[in-house]
Amino acid sequence: MKTINVAIFVSGNGTNCANIIRYFKNSKSVKIKIVLSNRPDAFALVRAQQLGVPAIVIDKAQLNSETKMMEILQSHAIDYIVLAGFLSIIPDFIVKSFPNRIVNIHPSLLPKYGGKGMWGYHVHEAVKAAGENETGITIHYVNNECDGGTIIEQFKISLSPEDTVEDIENKVHMLEMKHFPKILECIFLGKFA
Repeated sequence: MKTINVAIFVSGNGTNCANIIRYFKNSKSVKIKIVLSNRPDAFALVRAQQLGVPAIVIDKAQLNSETKMMEILQSHAIDYIVLAGFLSIIPDFIVKSFPNRIVNIHPSLLPKYGGKGMWGYHVHEAVKAAGENETGITIHYVNNECDGGTIIEQFKISLSPEDTVEDIENKVHMLEMKHFPKILECIFLGKFA
């Protein structure tokens, strides 16, 4: 069986990134080959290196350079790209080169609270302000529309009026830690089309 080679794109702290690396650490069928960050100060870079995965910084010009990005991805024989808190738009040439092979996690039940400017804490603030009684995570394929790709799976969690924005963030984070690696494994092994 062919090994699935994965690149993880990150921008921040990297808890999801580290969780994914740990999940696949002893896998014979999936290998996390590289972590790429658009921010040199992203702690995800440190986490990746501590877990034995090469990590590199790509600036905006490099991200938008088809030659540079395809060289990086092809040199690691990347089959799938996982966005784990990556806060830049993926260029069209990457989307076209990896159809239904770029997976993102979003901290709300899309289509609610998605799109430009809706990431991380901003999402949880909007959920709280709207008085929602539930929220969750959406794992979806990436296309050319921000948070607009086909939904693969969603997981919900109940909220109470007493929940603070931080409570909401913590509840959503628990869902991410529990479900994201397992759904990725199903995708990589062909259990989701």
